[in-house]
Amino acid sequence: MPTATEINTLGFFVAGKWCVKGERVEILSPGTGEVAGVTFRADAARLEEAIAGAVRAFEKTRRMSGFERQRVLRAVARLVGEGREELARTLALEAGKPIKAARLEVERAAFTFDVAAEEAVRLGGEYLPLDWQAATAGRWGIVRRVPVGPIAAITPFNFPINLVAHKLAPAMAAGCTIVLKPAPQTPLTALRLARIIEEAGWPAGALSVLPLSNEDAGALVRDERIKLLSFTGSTAVGWHLKATAGKKRVLLELGGNAAVIVCADGNVPFAAERCAAGGFVYAGQTCISVQRIFVEASVFDAFTEELVGRVSQLKVGDVLDEGTDVGPLINDAAARRVEEWIGEALAGGARVLCGGTRSGSTVAPTVLIGTKPGMRVNCQEIFGPVVTLEKFTDFEAVLREVNRSDFGLQAGIFTRDFTKINKAFETLEVGGVMVGEVPTFRIDHMPYGGVKDSGIGREGVRYAMEEMTEMRLLTVNPAGL
Repeated sequence: MPTATEINTLGFFVAGKWCVKGERVEILSPGTGEVAGVTFRADAARLEEAIAGAVRAFEKTRRMSGFERQRVLRAVARLVGEGREELARTLALEAGKPIKAARLEVERAAFTFDVAAEEAVRLGGEYLPLDWQAATAGRWGIVRRVPVGPIAAITPFNFPINLVAHKLAPAMAAGCTIVLKPAPQTPLTALRLARIIEEAGWPAGALSVLPLSNEDAGALVRDERIKLLSFTGSTAVGWHLKATAGKKRVLLELGGNAAVIVCADGNVPFAAERCAAGGFVYAGQTCISVQRIFVEASVFDAFTEELVGRVSQLKVGDVLDEGTDVGPLINDAAARRVEEWIGEALAGGARVLCGGTRSGSTVAPTVLIGTKPGMRVNCQEIFGPVVTLEKFTDFEAVLREVNRSDFGLQAGIFTRDFTKINKAFETLEVGGVMVGEVPTFRIDHMPYGGVKDSGIGREGVRYAMEEMTEMRLLTVNPAGL
């Protein structure tokens, strides 16, 4: 592991070697502009070295037994846990995430690797009877899953360790090699995780972590030696990458404008509490952040009072302050965009119940009422600390309103009526429906992903492993032996 003097300057990891050459890149902490750390930008030659190393190392990883892969993954989980404070501080500084949320993310990453360790020895198949016709009497087959090959992974800034873990852990459990491009805003945590994986004994060359320019990352996406691309990030970029990825398999985890439905028979105070958490965690910079809240008219006033009271109490401030709930957005440009969308909504007749102001890269937690469906705060992904609040009287109509979106990641509903729960589950065009919970809920072994512009494929370790493997069939005719 790096010493205290090495933490601030991290080389990148290419085919089992650390490199401190190339363009020097300073990573600035959101909100303060102070240098959180330094790394170096890899170039096209280093990318070629990484891909070639991944191809060579795949001959080893694809033959690793389940217990060998499990042993490495357990070691990674243990080392992540042991380095929790240092990792959380690095994450908080480079991502602008409040320290208590950063610690939770590190804990989730350790859990993700723990789950992968369990799944590494469960990568099985099935026995397939083939005697369904007289002509095939006595024949049988087996189906097993085999790793697809080297994987390209591209991750966003908002979860610098856990979304990286969701690429690396299932790939390692499946026996694939990986070339990872972390977000340019937050490469330091990913590089520290690479050190942990190296220390845990993952084969040399089987992992590279490269801060790359967009141009060089395009070459990674197009390279035919890469058999699968796993991308988490913006919708526009994701679909563009899919169009340029050639014949390789593509997994996309993209954006959302998640909705919550609060019915009169639901637990209204709890719903308000969860919406206040789900709408403003990491300043709303998560694709399943609560964005649109629909409340049944008879409980609208009670819910609104509860929600606004809770949101008004959220502490905005220094990310290293243990009491901070909401920190800055990733940069000033992101904050200005959110401010612009709020202003557009107000000009169109919406009202601010709390928040609505910006100071530098920090936007105060904001609740809007009186918005219209076509406003960007509703129909696009705001990716900031803003929720919209509207009332409804017709349950089926509100389901249609939730579906009037280009996105379909997750949705939440608060009701005790199983008929409504079933109707929502059958009707909502999303990857997951959370009952008695906000759409921001995720535990890292569940299937996670969306429909429409929210992407294709699923994460969650076992489900990602299915995407990162393919079926191979063996048939046996005993008569021919």
